[in-house]
Amino acid sequence: MAQSAADAGDHRDMASKRQHSRMEASCLELALEGERLCKAGDFKGGTAFFEAAVQVGTEDLKTLSAIYSQLGNAYFYLKEYGKALEYHRHDLTLARTIGDRLGEGKASGNLGNTLKVLGRFDEAVVCCQRHLDIAQEQGDKVGEARALYNIGNVFHAKGKQKLWGCTQEPGDLLPDVRDTLQKATDFYEMNLCLVKELGDRAAQGRAYGNLGNTHYLLGNFVEAIKFHRQ
Repeated sequence: MAQSAADAGDHRDMASKRQHSRMEASCLELALEGERLCKAGDFKGGTAFFEAAVQVGTEDLKTLSAIYSQLGNAYFYLKEYGKALEYHRHDLTLARTIGDRLGEGKASGNLGNTLKVLGRFDEAVVCCQRHLDIAQEQGDKVGEARALYNIGNVFHAKGKQKLWGCTQEPGDLLPDVRDTLQKATDFYEMNLCLVKELGDRAAQGRAYGNLGNTHYLLGNFVEAIKFHRQ
């Protein structure tokens, strides 16, 4: 009996759906293997699987956003900052496309950290500030604490670079260097208040250490010792 056009169309639809579900499964399997390798410290192997997952593709934009984020992080650990920047930008674009505000904040923070390492401090502050704004808007206290800490890190790195560039001794600072380092302490203080509220002991330790380091650069040696003893 001759097959009707409708039957043929149904078969094609079913074949297309099967192929689509195989593609989705394959993408997810590759991504999960990439995640496993990265957790084991094999970032090179992990990026290969994440890249393969991107090549296979998925229509689930939330999954794709997560893959881009993890690719960006893996390349960051590999010190391939150009690629890290590229994938964190892809993640940011996708998060905005699907209206994922928390994802947009996280991607902005990741971009900020990468830009900081590249010495692009002003751009880094803009990205980290966007992360902070979104975290506060969404009531995400953990994200807010992380953003405050990251902004502090950007100002600390910027101040330190200026300090080295002028061959100044700690405490003997030009006004703009002092202002930059003071901003770092302000953000570290805000971070410390919040992580105390959250009961995060490890984050408190990091904040005390960075406050000690920044006060040392400012020439506040008594304050520096006090924070390092915390």
